[in-house]
Amino acid sequence: VQLVESGGGLVQSGASLRLSCVASGFTSDYYAIGWFRQAPGKGREGVSCITVQEGVTRYADSVKGRFTISREHAKNTVYLQMNSLKPEDTAVYYCTCDTTYGSQYWGQGTQVTVSS
Repeated sequence: VQLVESGGGLVQSGASLRLSCVASGFTSDYYAIGWFRQAPGKGREGVSCITVQEGVTRYADSVKGRFTISREHAKNTVYLQMNSLKPEDTAVYYCTCDTTYGSQYWGQGTQVTVSS
């Protein structure tokens, strides 16, 4: 499994960004794909995830109503649309994949910086 993230950058508070995660094939072994983030000096935080087959989504309370996760099977891609960004959203965002056989894979991460 390979996960490649893109779409991070430096934006001002209130702006939007869309992160993309391209997976090396949406197979029946993939259960869910999600996003974690890690801010400087803090632990990793689960942001959002989506089940590959059913499209069931979950969000952290801190991003509900601002972030939207979606998937596009044809492009083997999961997106994280981030609106109304805040300085506290600044972090490295990692794409993750959970398989039906209990393994978890991580991408290399993409930096999101929100200035006030």
